Order: sequence, then structure tokens, then C-alpha cells
Amino acid sequence: MDKKLYIWQMIKEAVKNLGGRTTYSEIRNYIRDNHGEVNESSINYQIVVCTVNHPSRIHYPENKKPRAANSRYDFLFTTGRGQVELYDPEKHGRWEICKNEYGKLTVAQAEIEDLPDVETAESTEQEQELSFPIESHLRDFIAQNIGVIRVDGETVKLYIDENGREGIEYPTDVGRIDVLAVDKEGSFVVFETKLSRGSDKAMGQISRYMGWVKIKLAGNKRVKGVIVAKRTDENLKYAVSVIPNISLFEYELNFKIREVSIGEKKGNKK
Repeated sequence: MDKKLYIWQMIKEAVKNLGGRTTYSEIRNYIRDNHGEVNESSINYQIVVCTVNHPSRIHYPENKKPRAANSRYDFLFTTGRGQVELYDPEKHGRWEICKNEYGKLTVAQAEIEDLPDVETAESTEQEQELSFPIESHLRDFIAQNIGVIRVDGETVKLYIDENGREGIEYPTDVGRIDVLAVDKEGSFVVFETKLSRGSDKAMGQISRYMGWVKIKLAGNKRVKGVIVAKRTDENLKYAVSVIPNISLFEYELNFKIREVSIGEKKGNKK
């Protein structure tokens, strides 16, 4: 007789078999279809417990002590409301449960350890503050500003399939494409976003998506790939240098704060 799995093990199995990126609803459906009826609230609670960047995970018994994200309960990363994917420290950064200045448990991203030596402490702090907090924010920013992005000198727009689905978190047999676009020639452009540092491991992921698009959607049209990250490492640059259809983009966030002069109010009645 097979040993019954814990709920967290069912969740991990579900996410892996659903392509590594999925939703709470799809996880619940998978567990019901493959393991029978399991309380939905228990599934939702265990998803939160196992999601390294979910702020509410500290309220459950499994996460009541400070630790780096390396236990059995640290295998998911939330990319948006009700959406998770398998946690990858190279892609998502290193997360931990730690105590804040008031001694209270909190969920935080660990300090980046692999920045180049030429970076100063000041620039490191600035980068952490000006990075997108979760990958879905970077994805949505690209989707909302797709019209001003040029790939190989061509403007692009979101792909919309025959069912009216836009190319945001576009589902495939090998996972969900962050952003799927087309240029004016009809060539497909696959965007893969990386929250902080893009490594050469991203090549396998984006190549897989590009292959699926070529076989399932593109036909005789070209398929291009774009990896967008805060910083790209040397290994990735070498890999891309011999693959002409993949480009590297780095994003930079800037903002200004200025004082607003209120002035005198006009038209007040005495």
C-alpha cells in the first residue's frame, strides 16, 4: 500500500506536474483528481506556509523560527495574487524568515551576496530599494509598456490568440510564458523576466518556451527571445553571444521626490 503523502508533498507534486508555475485553483484541482478530496482551506494554508516570499507564512507553526529558505517548507514563490511557481534562488533571490528591529518575525529578501566587487555598499542598498518587489510587477510593467520596447529595432505588441487571450502569463505545455508578443512582421517574441540577476540557467527556460511557440504557434514565422533582468551575469552573456535569436535587456528604476508648494487657498468664504 502506498504511503499517504502530506499535503505539502501533494502541493509540490502538483506544481511540478503543472509545469512549475500555476495557480491555487489548479493545485486544488490536481490534488482532488489525483489524491481524492482534501480540505481546500488546508491546501491554501499549506501553499502559504511553503511560499518563501508570502508575508503571512510566519503566522503558522512551521515557520515560527528564523531561518534561511532551505527547509522542506520553502519551495514556492508567489508571482501575483493566487499564483505561484517553484522557488529558484538564482531567479528569485534568497529569502529568509528573520526578526526585525522590534524582535518580530518577518519575511525578507536576504542581502545579495554575489554582486561584483566594484559595487559599493551605497549602490547595493540603492539597487535593493529600486528593484521590483516581486517578479509579477516586472512582468506587468513590461506588458503595460510593450509599445515602447523595441526588439531588433522593431516595436512589438502583446500577442492575442484566437480565443482572445492576451500574451501575459501565457500557458503552454512547458510552463507559462511571462510575456508573449509579436512584431509588425508577425514574428513572435518571448519575454522571460528575472527579478534580480539573470544567469545562464535562464537559457534553458527561454529556449524551451521558444521551441514550444515555434512548433505550436509560429509556423514559418521567426521566434525571438528576450531575457529581462536587473543585471545579467557573464555566463549568460557568453551563452547569448552564440544564439542570434535571443537578446538581453537590463531594467533600471528611477524616481524623484519633490516638495509640492501648497500656496494660499483661493475662494474661501469668511
